[in-house]
Amino acid sequence: MKNSQNFSQELNGAFDLSISRKPGIQHFFMQTQFIHIGFDGRRTGSESYMLKLRCTPGELLGEKLDQYTCHEFGLQLDDKNITTIPALKLWDYQFDLMSGINEGSVFGIPHEQFEDLVDSKGNRLTPDIRYAVYNNFIDFHSLNDIFSRPMFGKGIEQLKNIGNRIVHASAFIETPLSLGTAIKPGSVFKNGEVTLELKGISVVNGSACALVGYDSGESTLKMTLALSNNQDAITEGGSEYKGDIYIDLETGWVKKATLDEFVVTETKTTSETTKTHQYSVRHLFLRLISEQEFKRGLVS
Repeated sequence: MKNSQNFSQELNGAFDLSISRKPGIQHFFMQTQFIHIGFDGRRTGSESYMLKLRCTPGELLGEKLDQYTCHEFGLQLDDKNITTIPALKLWDYQFDLMSGINEGSVFGIPHEQFEDLVDSKGNRLTPDIRYAVYNNFIDFHSLNDIFSRPMFGKGIEQLKNIGNRIVHASAFIETPLSLGTAIKPGSVFKNGEVTLELKGISVVNGSACALVGYDSGESTLKMTLALSNNQDAITEGGSEYKGDIYIDLETGWVKKATLDEFVVTETKTTSETTKTHQYSVRHLFLRLISEQEFKRGLVS
């Protein structure tokens, strides 16, 4: 009983989730699957995206910003073989939270790298797939840097005790969806009331982690896609995404994260009155991996 009481007291104590991350090179793997379902209940298609990123903290490089290197990016459409995207192999960029969120870039990630992408078999990727590739990097940093790091008094640092729930700084923020010439300006995704909750303490690969749940609330989106016949396809809809983030209490790094999103959309072209409705589900899994696993190829 004594040990149980001590354990209970420790869990009821205050936690400090504003801890600085211990400097060190980190390796990540993230996989995202989209499943599209018709309103007759049948699957109409799927895509899977696989991303390997290495983070080199700026303080190890003598710079202010952390450097990220995309070791490899994999893509699987429906049940076809996995291909990779040569233009993203060993691509470096610097993550810049303070660059803001605007039509030109989000988190300082340049749009130009995602124009006219082709896969390893020479197939040119369609605009919607190119956007999804780009958005993988945005998703990664949302989980690894926005929800899991202090946000000027309006973020994870407010969570002190298990059961605490707060409204996050990203609540009701509009994020531009525009990308190059394919996704037109004015395309936006607007968060609902984004919340974070300290659910408890967990263990990932032997490390004690804070288990933080997040929920986007009722979110909305509008995207204008430029078609090849001088028409636009306008998509509007709503979504909600939620998941869990496991943050190492000793190092401050994200060890694991999940995301599940449910999206309903309506699409029409500028010259037609016919509307297409779609229901999509998205599943994301992010984890910290070893350097050895990081160097393994996605395609054997």
